Amino acid sequence: MALPQPQQAFRYCFLFIITALLFCALQSCQHAKKVYKSDCDVDISFKRVAFSQLMDSIENYDQQYIEVSGKYEEDKELSALFSDGAFSDRSVQKGLWVNFSQDCPLYLSGTRQGLFEYNDGQFTQINNKSITIRGRIDLHNRGSHNKWKATLDRVSLVKL
Repeated sequence: MALPQPQQAFRYCFLFIITALLFCALQSCQHAKKVYKSDCDVDISFKRVAFSQLMDSIENYDQQYIEVSGKYEEDKELSALFSDGAFSDRSVQKGLWVNFSQDCPLYLSGTRQGLFEYNDGQFTQINNKSITIRGRIDLHNRGSHNKWKATLDRVSLVKL
């Protein structure tokens, strides 16, 4: 059996280096998470809870500060968070009303760029996006037309 020629060894090394560089380049193209924060409730501990657990036992979370993930949907008279499962129920009883407030403005971390401000020729798109959000559950505020199970109020963080 003949040993590889120096030219062949160089080719294999060169191909390995090119492959590693391409892999690194593709990894750097991944979408970086954007985090919008407010100065509201910075001293509060937020309890991380799964969306399904939150909705199944919402009564236990009244006036609690929570962090939850789901799919955000907005439209005329709609600002709600739903389970982000592909076939999840989008009825009002399976969703959570989200009340963004001007009292707790959300800014992109490290900037003064607001979540709801016009930047770089467009608004930040959050409709139909999976987000992580922090706020306080309020069972007494049942959202638009008083038909939701509860409201997520005092929103102080949104991760896209």
